[in-house]
Amino acid sequence: MKQEVIAGFLEAMPQPAVLVDQTERFIGVNASALGLLGGQIMGRHFATILRQPNVAAAIEGCLEDRVSRNVRHFSNEGSQDTTYEVTLRYVPGVGAVEGGAVLLCFSDVSEREQASQMRRDFVANVSHELRTPLTALMGFIETLRGAARDDAAARDRFLSIMEGEASRMNRLVGDLLSLNRVESKERIRPKEQIDLTAHLVSTLKTMQPLADAGGVVLNFIVPPEPVMVIADADQLLQVFLNLVENAIKYGGDRVELTLDLLERDPALRGPAARVSVVDNGPGIAPIHLPRLTERFYRADSHRSRELGGTGLGLAIVKHIVNRHRGRLRVESDLGQGACFTISLPLTH
Repeated sequence: MKQEVIAGFLEAMPQPAVLVDQTERFIGVNASALGLLGGQIMGRHFATILRQPNVAAAIEGCLEDRVSRNVRHFSNEGSQDTTYEVTLRYVPGVGAVEGGAVLLCFSDVSEREQASQMRRDFVANVSHELRTPLTALMGFIETLRGAARDDAAARDRFLSIMEGEASRMNRLVGDLLSLNRVESKERIRPKEQIDLTAHLVSTLKTMQPLADAGGVVLNFIVPPEPVMVIADADQLLQVFLNLVENAIKYGGDRVELTLDLLERDPALRGPAARVSVVDNGPGIAPIHLPRLTERFYRADSHRSRELGGTGLGLAIVKHIVNRHRGRLRVESDLGQGACFTISLPLTH
């Protein structure tokens, strides 16, 4: 087969592809493979370029027995690692003295690997979050059946703790179900037109008892006219309840809610309503900010669990905001409080 034909076939392939013949040298490389493996590899021995033992062994084996193989190739491209699934297929009648060659195709499976890892982490986190209260409940039940059977004071104390652990599990299950519902609707655009101002007023009325109990002052700054957006009313209320509740629990003694109108939001590329929830609390270290919306991630794990947090609230907020084609931004620094900002496209 002529070199021009080999080159034409390889260039027609959408993924990086190379051809290695019986001399164990590259006799064909497409442009994508040059970008992946380097620009000067034609004619070179494959072992000088593909140094990973599993890939080298697969090439040698395929040249010898002509049996197809699949292996993984790992590459570091800048700031992230990339995983490629390499398929090896024997091609007869090409290469040196037409002795045949091995075609290697590289498919980027990094996103699939990351999704699989996320599923594993999610199951592990759920298991951990449930195991702790379950272990406590089982221990207290065993104690109540034994040593504390006739101790009324201990029994009441243990039952109170058991109620708290059961409530914690109930909140976790509730948030998991809520997250599942939100994710299932994330690609469905809301169609209802709502008054954002009225929703924020409702949020503050609902949160006022919690604020009073914690000695927190709630302040609301709104424009005089109604602000209309296309939204899922229940989901949007869930977002603001979550953000205000977090500010009350983890912030200082003052929470300010503001609603501004922007003629053009750069992120949304159009007019937008911007809702900010600002507290004067201890703030959040910058190292935590990029991960706050990850499932089960907590900037302060001990305090969050003490206050009944499940670690899922901001993940739910992120998915709801995404469904509304909005943006969530978090700004904070230690000792400077925190500001959570939601930008939503305005109704035209």
